[in-house]
Amino acid sequence: MEQGQVTPLELRLGYTFANTDLLITALTHKTYAFEAATPLEFNERLEFLGDSILNFVVAEQLYSTNRFFSEGELTRRRAIGVNNKLLADVAKQLGIGEFLFLGRGEQKQGGSTNSSNLANALEAVIGAIYLDAGLEAARDFILQKVFTADLFFLK
Repeated sequence: MEQGQVTPLELRLGYTFANTDLLITALTHKTYAFEAATPLEFNERLEFLGDSILNFVVAEQLYSTNRFFSEGELTRRRAIGVNNKLLADVAKQLGIGEFLFLGRGEQKQGGSTNSSNLANALEAVIGAIYLDAGLEAARDFILQKVFTADLFFLK
C-alpha cells in the first residue's frame, strides 16, 4: 500500500487512512510478523486500543439514548453489541479477511475466515482509525459500519 493511494479495503471501510502503515499493522497477524525476516509490528496492541474505544463508544451511545435504563441493563446491552460473533460478522461483511497478513501455518488453517482473527482485526482497525484521525473518526466508523441503532433500542 502506498501513501495517498486508496485501497479497496479503505473503500469498504468508508475511511481513508492518512497513515496507511496503521492499516497495515491492523491487518498483520502475529504469525506473519514472527515469520518476517525483520521485526514487524502486529495488530495486538491496536486490537487492545480498538476494543477499549469500541466499548467506550457503545457505552456512551447506550447512555445517551436510554435515559431510564439501569446500570445492569446498560451493561447487558453493551455485552450484546460488543462480542466476537457480531464483530466477526461485521468483519466478514467488510471483507477484512481478504486483506489479513497471516503466517503460512495460519493461512493453511483458514485463518482469513477464523472468527477470532476477524473480530480482532476489526478491533485493530478501530484502533488504527483512532490513531489516524481521533475519536470522532473512530466513533463515526463504529456507528456507521459496526452497529445499527437497533442495538441501542433492543428489548
